[in-house]
Amino acid sequence: MKPTHGSIDAEKGLDRLLDRTIVAGYSRLGYAIRRRRWPADDPRPGSLAGRTALVTGGGSGLGEATVLGLARLGARVHLLVRSPDRAAPAVARIEGQLRREGLAADLRMERCDVSDPAMVDAFAEEFRARDGGHSVLDVLVHNAGVMPPERTESVDGHELSVATHVLGPIRLTEHLLPAMRRSEAGARVVFVASGGMYTQPMPVDDPDFRLGDYRGAVAYARSKRMQVELTPILDRRWSSDRVSTYVMHPGWADTPGIARSLPLFRTLTRPLLRPAEAGADTAVWLAATEPAPPSGTFWHDRRQRPTSYRSTTHPGPAETGELWRWAASAAGVATP
Repeated sequence: MKPTHGSIDAEKGLDRLLDRTIVAGYSRLGYAIRRRRWPADDPRPGSLAGRTALVTGGGSGLGEATVLGLARLGARVHLLVRSPDRAAPAVARIEGQLRREGLAADLRMERCDVSDPAMVDAFAEEFRARDGGHSVLDVLVHNAGVMPPERTESVDGHELSVATHVLGPIRLTEHLLPAMRRSEAGARVVFVASGGMYTQPMPVDDPDFRLGDYRGAVAYARSKRMQVELTPILDRRWSSDRVSTYVMHPGWADTPGIARSLPLFRTLTRPLLRPAEAGADTAVWLAATEPAPPSGTFWHDRRQRPTSYRSTTHPGPAETGELWRWAASAAGVATP
């Protein structure tokens, strides 16, 4: 039966209610309710066959689930990880799952700490040189994440969360643009943010969290706010290279990172937490659905979402521009 305008409006109303209540929308319940309305063939099976994807932090949790989802659709997937030894069990799990589903796996392990500019540059240079200097990258998912309990700095002196979630991804994308330009379908970049960013304003005056009492969860949320606010700017910057840029949040997913960094939260909410595959679903969908969704946008559970619900967390253009100039300089990216 074809949905009526009334049923569509009711569905959208329920979706907005789930989103605003947070617990319902971010939990496994919200995912279960929403997915009932999604077409079974979206993304289309085999939609990434012959294409190449790269997932940072692909060795566990949401990254592992994202790799599995992209590989299911036929992509060759590169896992960019800090420790190949620690990530090896994830590769074995993914390969085993695909075998059970009667699918082939083409997974490549790559070593790189995205918070380290020298490692990012070395990896990107080597990747671009493959295939006689004609390497192609169709999908880049920025998933690598950290939540240090105490303020920690990257090798070049930036707070580790912002270095891992903002500066490293910008630098890596910039250096991989030559490979993404060769994507026949147009490349897609997806940032994995967090719904926790809704609690934080953009830290324009202190992006490196040098002031005040440091808390890992706050630093994490601040850096995720930066990802969300910078995505439209990055979209404008990369769109001339036929690159579509997205940012999404996974809801509350049960991952090793949550267990390690937020043990009390996990204990209290564990019955509500989504499996990692549900958290990764929108990242995989953004990478593969056709036609490509509007670029420069923020998503959760396959629907575009507001970036702020309170005026105190909504930055103006001047603030966003100021943060971009800082981030571009810190990431070593030239601006006009």
